[in-house]
Amino acid sequence: MKKSLVFLLLLFFQTHLYAQQDAWVYLTDKQNVAISVANPITILTQKALDRKNKHGVLIDERDVPVNENYITQLKNTPGILVLAKSKWFNAVHVRGNASDIEVLSNLGFVDSIEFADKSLNVSKAIVQKQVSKLESELTTFSYGNAFNQINMIKGNELHLLDYTGTGMTVAVLDAGFPSVNTMAAFQKLRNANNIIDGYDFVNRNNNVYANTTSSHGTWVLSTMAGYVQDQYVGTAPDASYYLFITEDALSENPVEESYWVEAVERADSLGVDVINTSLGYKIYDNPNYNHSNASLNGYTTYITRGANMAFEKGMLLVNSAGNEGNAGINAPADSPNVLSVGAVNAGGAYASFSSVGSTNQPSQKPDVIAQGQASFVIGTNDVIGTLNGTSFSSPILAGGIVCLWQALPDKSNAEIMQLVRESASHYNNPNYFVGYGIPNLLSVLAAVMPDIINLDDLDEILLYPNPSFGDVFLKLPYEASLWTFSLYDILGRQVNKFPILDENVPIDVSSLRAGMYMVKIESPKISKTFKFIKK
Repeated sequence: MKKSLVFLLLLFFQTHLYAQQDAWVYLTDKQNVAISVANPITILTQKALDRKNKHGVLIDERDVPVNENYITQLKNTPGILVLAKSKWFNAVHVRGNASDIEVLSNLGFVDSIEFADKSLNVSKAIVQKQVSKLESELTTFSYGNAFNQINMIKGNELHLLDYTGTGMTVAVLDAGFPSVNTMAAFQKLRNANNIIDGYDFVNRNNNVYANTTSSHGTWVLSTMAGYVQDQYVGTAPDASYYLFITEDALSENPVEESYWVEAVERADSLGVDVINTSLGYKIYDNPNYNHSNASLNGYTTYITRGANMAFEKGMLLVNSAGNEGNAGINAPADSPNVLSVGAVNAGGAYASFSSVGSTNQPSQKPDVIAQGQASFVIGTNDVIGTLNGTSFSSPILAGGIVCLWQALPDKSNAEIMQLVRESASHYNNPNYFVGYGIPNLLSVLAAVMPDIINLDDLDEILLYPNPSFGDVFLKLPYEASLWTFSLYDILGRQVNKFPILDENVPIDVSSLRAGMYMVKIESPKISKTFKFIKK
């Protein structure tokens, strides 16, 4: 009897919990379409218009806002909660009892209804976390511990060429950005007024710093825009940023896909160039909403369809591949129009948690990889530490791509994505674990601008920071060779000598006494000697 009672209580609880359904209501038309398209400055910013004109992106009916009168009528319908809207889909995300939602089809302006629970769509022909949820917590630039993750993709080489993201606009779509407005690591960004604006689509307010349910967005932003002198530099330190919260860290529901689409639409209207999303969707709290592996085919889920439209609008989307290993890619990383980024460790070896692609996706997934295991990030307390996840390999590479597009402004989003793929280490033999491999952004510039960037001219040897309290780093000529590091005191006595096996690994000089030393870096063909100051 007791077991039966427990079962009945569980059944009642689950029935009550999932009585509320989520659905997308697609609308029939929009207001003043011809007038709006003929006068696009009334619906888009000038920066958005300039970007679209530069890349030949058409302005069409999808750019016209949703009819607010229709939204008001939906809001006033008993039992219906309006949560999000999409101008590209001309749709509204609603929540309510299935019967109340179905009644909406009687409204003259409702074209169709798509339930998140696919079993409720039996009469319709719609074409179509646990999410890759957030990871657990924890100029001449001196990159400090962040050197390896940017040098792996040669993003630091773009910085040396003065491509640091200036003039480029990035939207970061994530779960929360606490302390970004106060952290010392973002002081340089704030001083330059490079945090343009933000919006919390989950709580419907402008204060993205007040949402403290997750620090994930802060960590992600630090890999792109963080700056701590002599200790840390992000991959796009001089870009401008919009911060959008689209992820509800407390639950998993398809409305997050709608928040994401709404945020991407706003990013497009504001003239954003690159979007980084360190989120992915497949499993929800209500299992009836889960995406099947078959539906992760690049064209079916709501968020992936939105990503495809964003690509058509001229933006470049970079997305984490996911942290589910063999369980596979999530949405919208399944889209062929999204650059999906997997993870490797500091040595370039595949990280076992990084989601693998499959034949379900219409294109190679993941596309490429970057350092996502033991990635260095900056926490809300300004402490530099490491975290694991494609959530970090994605923005590390996204920032590098921002700098690359700054250098090649006449290239389209599709052209930049393809150049990045072609530069990668496994381009000729890709696989479902690492995709096309680790990109080399410097080689992209060399291929596109051979008269300006010649890899043979980059045969300089650098030792930095100099002076230094602790670690020093080397920049060696582009072509690999056998190198030796020799250290001498001021009297010419050898203090240390060892082979350089990996220029990405810092050299610890913290045990040296303060003073002047001589450092000799040599290979069979090249030799250079430096004066080095140990503080």
